[in-house]
Amino acid sequence: MLRTLKSLFCPETRAKRYGMVAVAAGAAVGAALIYVGFLSPSSAHADGAVPGPLVAPPENGTSLLGVARPLTFAPLVQLVGPAVVNIAVTREINPSTNRRLHVLPDVSGTPLERRFRERLRRHGEEMLGAGSGFIIDPSGVIVTNNHVVGDASNITVSFSNGHELPARVMGSDDLTDIAVIKVESLTPLPYVKWGDSRKVQVGDWIMAAGNPFGLGSSITAGIVSARGRDLGASPFDDFLQLDAPINPGNSGGPTFNMQGEVIAINTAIVSPTGGSVGIGFSIPSELVIPVVDALRTSGHIDRGWLGVTLEDEEGQDGARVVDADRGGPAQKAGIRKGDFITTIGTERVANARTLIRIVAAVKPGSILSVVVRRKNVNVQLQVPVGTRPLDDGRDGDGDE
Repeated sequence: MLRTLKSLFCPETRAKRYGMVAVAAGAAVGAALIYVGFLSPSSAHADGAVPGPLVAPPENGTSLLGVARPLTFAPLVQLVGPAVVNIAVTREINPSTNRRLHVLPDVSGTPLERRFRERLRRHGEEMLGAGSGFIIDPSGVIVTNNHVVGDASNITVSFSNGHELPARVMGSDDLTDIAVIKVESLTPLPYVKWGDSRKVQVGDWIMAAGNPFGLGSSITAGIVSARGRDLGASPFDDFLQLDAPINPGNSGGPTFNMQGEVIAINTAIVSPTGGSVGIGFSIPSELVIPVVDALRTSGHIDRGWLGVTLEDEEGQDGARVVDADRGGPAQKAGIRKGDFITTIGTERVANARTLIRIVAAVKPGSILSVVVRRKNVNVQLQVPVGTRPLDDGRDGDGDE
């Protein structure tokens, strides 16, 4: 279902905290930031058996297409396409409730609406949404967005050959909008490998894959338009901006480099119409990989936390401490209101968001060496790292 980022990503308290608002586009048209999910059953009708594990990209790092400007993406599609899946999410309807299907205007009167109604009649289910994902392990481990599967009662994964399997959630993380699901297959499944998003440059060719508007597997291509986009969704925002067409239903699908490696997850778009206008956002693999590893291991993320409220000051490196939680790790270690945190461990702190990301990556229970500037004097403190609360209810984007 098309919803604004504010309504999909988090509770109202967090929406207020991170300033999630519609983006104005032009003098008269409002451009809303929208998750690319869609209210539709998943469908994939490609013929042929599911192939074995996918081959590794060329060792020399050259493009599979052999040219700087690809004449065709077909070889790349053939390589990675079988590992891209469509995800249908449903909720069982209580027999005592009225069986009604709420159809979005975008699909009213289309074949998609008829498929909705037929599924409701046969299975007694109400379709909540459809999205995309990709297989990262031949055992059936699949990565997608949390907003695709977060509220699901039933998850069905469709493969490129038309086969379907039920899936279960291994783990999900609301702050980064990443989820890992699992299907049980009798045979090894094709899978893709991670690429290094840190090597991605603005202007690089990319290919996006997914299930737009619930129509089935589709491919689009374009370039990286920008790096490091902060949409105000969470303190961990660090999106790649793409101009490849990304539409509702593409959520959770992969963004590939020309070596067939996943360098990002398609997640959101800015659009005045609800469809693609060439401004899409993907979560880079450097952020996704450690989250996925943690979700596969424990099903959740334990993030480091200091218990301070921070702000940036123009022309000043570091993050200024506006407040320290009473009894929190920072206060216990001697950090005071008005301190400027300039260094954590061996890393320089550029601003509040940098500090939050550094601390979040630290295992709770660890001891951090923190340098603060206090009245023009550097003070080094040893701070025990706490566990970041799921939602501490405070306002402002500098809570750590």
